[in-house]
Amino acid sequence: MELNKSFNQIITKSIVSNWDFDALTDYKGATLQYKDVARKIEKIHIIMEQSGVRKGDKIALCGRNSAHWGVAFIATLTYGAVAVPILHEFNAEQIHNIVNHSGSRLLFVGDVVAKCIDPEQMPALEGIVYLPDFSLFTSRSDQLTYAREHLNELFGMKYPNAFRKEHIKYHEDQEEELALINYTSGTTGFSKGVMLPYRAIVGNLNFIFKYLAEPYMKPNCNMLCILPMAHMYGMTVEFLYPFCYGYHIFFLTRLPSPAIIAQAFADVRPAIVVAVPLIIEKIIRKKVFPKIQNNMVRLLLNMPVISKKVKQKICEQVYEAFGGQAYEIIIGGAAINQEVETFLKSIDFPYTVGYGTTECAPLISYRDYHEYVPGSCGRAVMGMEVRILSNDPLHQEGEIVTRGQNVMLGYYKNEEATREAIDEEGWYHTGDLGTMDADGNIFIRGRKKNMLLSANGQNVYPEEIEDKLNSMALVSECIVIQRDEKFIALVYPDYEEARNLGFTDEDITGVMNQNLQDLNAAIPAYSKVAAIEIRKEEFAKTPKKSIKRYLYQEN
Repeated sequence: MELNKSFNQIITKSIVSNWDFDALTDYKGATLQYKDVARKIEKIHIIMEQSGVRKGDKIALCGRNSAHWGVAFIATLTYGAVAVPILHEFNAEQIHNIVNHSGSRLLFVGDVVAKCIDPEQMPALEGIVYLPDFSLFTSRSDQLTYAREHLNELFGMKYPNAFRKEHIKYHEDQEEELALINYTSGTTGFSKGVMLPYRAIVGNLNFIFKYLAEPYMKPNCNMLCILPMAHMYGMTVEFLYPFCYGYHIFFLTRLPSPAIIAQAFADVRPAIVVAVPLIIEKIIRKKVFPKIQNNMVRLLLNMPVISKKVKQKICEQVYEAFGGQAYEIIIGGAAINQEVETFLKSIDFPYTVGYGTTECAPLISYRDYHEYVPGSCGRAVMGMEVRILSNDPLHQEGEIVTRGQNVMLGYYKNEEATREAIDEEGWYHTGDLGTMDADGNIFIRGRKKNMLLSANGQNVYPEEIEDKLNSMALVSECIVIQRDEKFIALVYPDYEEARNLGFTDEDITGVMNQNLQDLNAAIPAYSKVAAIEIRKEEFAKTPKKSIKRYLYQEN
């Protein structure tokens, strides 16, 4: 294939080529065809132009996934403005801070966000646009007010004989030009604004087109968008890639519970599934494991003559749980549980695990499921190099560093943080620790900042202990922290399962005591866990469903 260099050329080609096909659907709601998206983009461009928005100005977006969120985002980049997507899970103060720090002129907001923000806390904003109908929530500009009130009239004057494909003319983007600023969920203090140029977005899209879309996918198939589009994983892989390739994208516009996600898979039957481990693991543990963890199935699985047929049947059931049409399931955002991965591999399920960061928009490594090595997260994607800062990368873990087309420009208004993240040779330091085999497959051990030190000086990776504990009885989620020189496991039990079994709190404590014994028998002595402490509430999580570890880690 011929590699694309311009993002807006890709967008133009997709809209023109798929003009009469369905593009964006709010699940259980309205559908926009590609020609409808083009018209709405043009109307937003008229609003921006009439109100004095210039190329390079910042436009913020904050709301749950929706067709109109997607329209507003594409309209921003095709105009030549800089998009500032903000996670709708952020609280009002965080939203105010990001809008102010980015210097955004306009803010597009969803219905839930609109109720919690205070326009007075964002004094530089010229207007707030309500995403459900693109009405003005707040206007501090006569030009903006006039443009919105006379929008249909202005549109009709510009296109008196109807708006057609040939009228599309978008901003000519340059490779190093700033496309968007993505504020990370962060851990402590103020989030950093990752500055992503057009080349990073195009680099991701070119790789996906060449190694996934062209060989295995068909245009105009279905895609289910579950992950927040304000997060780079969801934005690139679940929104930009399918839109640029002519797919029909369905958005879960409300908080997706496991039941809603399962129903959406059945209704949409997506051609590819992109998910974080938490979603995959919940479906496997709740829908699949109970059916196969009985004596009859175990007996059949141990009979060589028929075990292959049994595994094939199990694989079909798991496949159907994800809609029954997916070429593969791409898992990313965090490490997948070892027990779940071993199970998926044992039934020859078409899954793979990728790796990336916001700073790389997001892809760093990936491998198609045919070539995927269990336990890894693939090999460096096209246009990227990956190294392990270790004298023996095969056996001794070191920090994972990468450089290439997908790497950010830096952090917005934060040169010190930029210098810490990107060295003089252009290597971006991920903060993740891992090893790499002779074929270039990357194996992540854990986060550098999460690493604990045992009493005898051994490096301990809490993620490895947590992976084993998460597979034990009645453990819904857990983290391992260090208190003085002891390792403590904080566990939120599966209370739903406990109630189904008729267990009391005392019974749950007994199960956890047994888990502690089994856990310590399975891990090295230097990483022994001193106690399991039971929590009554779920852990606070980031948008990609990772536990906010810093809230529970003790100094």
